[in-house]
Amino acid sequence: MTELPEGARAGRARGGRRAGDSGTREAILDAARRQFADHGYDGATIRGIAADAAVDPALVHHFYGTKERLFAAAMRLPVVPSEVLTAAFAEVADGQGSEGGLGEHLVAMALTVWESTEVRGVFLGLLRSALTSEQAADMFRGFITDAILGPVAAVARSRHPAGGADEAAYRAGAVATQMLGLAMSRYVIKLEPIASASAAELAATVGPTLDRYLTGPIGRP
Repeated sequence: MTELPEGARAGRARGGRRAGDSGTREAILDAARRQFADHGYDGATIRGIAADAAVDPALVHHFYGTKERLFAAAMRLPVVPSEVLTAAFAEVADGQGSEGGLGEHLVAMALTVWESTEVRGVFLGLLRSALTSEQAADMFRGFITDAILGPVAAVARSRHPAGGADEAAYRAGAVATQMLGLAMSRYVIKLEPIASASAAELAATVGPTLDRYLTGPIGRP
């Protein structure tokens, strides 16, 4: 079974179901952790999680809505990535984002989220687990593809409709290589001077590269 990050394991260690909504919610989260660990993000289903928790699937939807929101709750993530991205894209569209453009705004937003006390430990746990466990990598990959690359690809396709879905997915994947590399260098390897650079410096440096990936030439036939 996948080794879950410490924040996610904490809830799993508490056994038993308490009466009322709180007990039902915890039972669902425990079941979700098991299902995500055993079947990956793509393989786990709301119906399977509900069966594991001995509740009706409608109750899972009632408490958590989507699978992404359930995953975020189960992994102790205080944010839902697709909702953060949607808000970031809306800010840029409304002219409220960084003057440097969408790429700079995305980097600044990601660093703000990653460096918040609530997110950093869980995010690093997921990242490290993905490096050492194929099951964890599969879970992390599925979550990133669904919750992060999907919205990014939608933006890329809106700016390059002629490229189609394949090119949009390629552009989103290129964005992911840059952002995951930044996270690894800054937080895991702690490579200097990236580790001690300010968020504003990194946003100004990396942002234009993301802009090219999203809207510029990418050298693909």
